[in-house]
Amino acid sequence: MKNIWDSINVGHMKLNHRLAMAPMTRSRAHADGRPGDLAALYYAQRASLGLLISEGTQPSDDGQGYLTTPGIYTEDHIKAWKNVADQVHENNGYLYIQLMHVGRMSHPDNTSHHRQALAPSAIAPQVGMFTAEGMKDIPIPKEMTIKEIERTIQEFRHAAASAIRAGADGIEIHGASGYLFHQFFANNANQRTDQYGGTIENRVRFALEVVTAVVEEIGADRVGFRISPGMALGGIVEEDANKELYLYLTNQLNALNLAYLHIVYNQNDEFLKEVRQAWKSVLLVNRPDRALEDIGTDIENDLADIASIGRWAIANPDFVERLKTGTDLNELNPNGLYAGGREGYTDYPTLKEKK
Repeated sequence: MKNIWDSINVGHMKLNHRLAMAPMTRSRAHADGRPGDLAALYYAQRASLGLLISEGTQPSDDGQGYLTTPGIYTEDHIKAWKNVADQVHENNGYLYIQLMHVGRMSHPDNTSHHRQALAPSAIAPQVGMFTAEGMKDIPIPKEMTIKEIERTIQEFRHAAASAIRAGADGIEIHGASGYLFHQFFANNANQRTDQYGGTIENRVRFALEVVTAVVEEIGADRVGFRISPGMALGGIVEEDANKELYLYLTNQLNALNLAYLHIVYNQNDEFLKEVRQAWKSVLLVNRPDRALEDIGTDIENDLADIASIGRWAIANPDFVERLKTGTDLNELNPNGLYAGGREGYTDYPTLKEKK
């Protein structure tokens, strides 16, 4: 039986256990998208988790949705991320930078160019967006032209190459949580009538073209992909979790020999079993509502190879040690999730610091 403390090879990495840090937006980058020194400290503090998947990082100006999220497409971005990667490596961890294009989940006030957001179709998500002036309704996005789709594919290619230049061990493509790829997957957000809309094959085409370009650029063993079947975020509605689409996507991604597939899933295990059977490489499973005592259950039941964790990692930089020793966890400070500065970011004490 598999155990959470067994080692595992993922792409070109050898991990000492079956835990990983899930990507989580922390909204602390500089205005130009550079991650700061606190970001380097934040990730270095959590290096014992082995594989650290960074916060969502835009591959271009058009990819940004929220205030103070980082980018990875300029020389300044690369230099700043190199500081993060170096400090993670010095503490014996691995860093994957998550590439996140938010699509329609944006507001012009939050971007440097203040343009209309790009999306598969000109359909607003009917939700609000926090801006420097408070909450505002997200406006109708611009339906992407074929040229804009082609340009976006090349932006992902460039961002992936930039991440490797910055010293990252790989990248994860964010195909989940109501953002651009998820918008292409969902019928209620994608009403195109060309080769990127309608059939399942067409709705996953953009994702496969991006992954193919990135694999060509940096190698398959440095690429992961994240999905969230049935997740109702950003106005996305997926009937019956769009199951047929995700199984088709999984099988198509198999042919590209990626390092891993990362699934966010809180629903019935029967569909997770189907994904598990279809996927031939390493499978990361993130269960947002998972109880601490169940953290290794998916691995023991062969539903996952790795359990990715989120908020426990935020509040406990030494989560691995605490889990091994059965020590109580720090409480999460919800007021510090996106507040900026040290509070709720780099000020959580380790066991050694408490002593």
